[in-house]
Amino acid sequence: MPRLYNTIGNHLVMKKNFALRVDSEIFEAIEKWAADEFRSTNGQIEWILHSALKKAGRLPKKKAPSAQSGQGRLAGEGC
Repeated sequence: MPRLYNTIGNHLVMKKNFALRVDSEIFEAIEKWAADEFRSTNGQIEWILHSALKKAGRLPKKKAPSAQSGQGRLAGEGC
């Protein structure tokens, strides 16, 4: 399955594609909500999912940025 990458701030975020079946009335309500907030339908669904995960305390913890290789080392260190 192809993966998409988006940049959010200074972070590269991997996104996965998948099929989602939704009742047509629910989808229309999401489309209208998205339009009201100047978001795409996909962006609205992502926002809804993010909000639900956050509210439930299930939002994954953000990883600490890793040091780029070679930075912070003196020549010959760690070899």
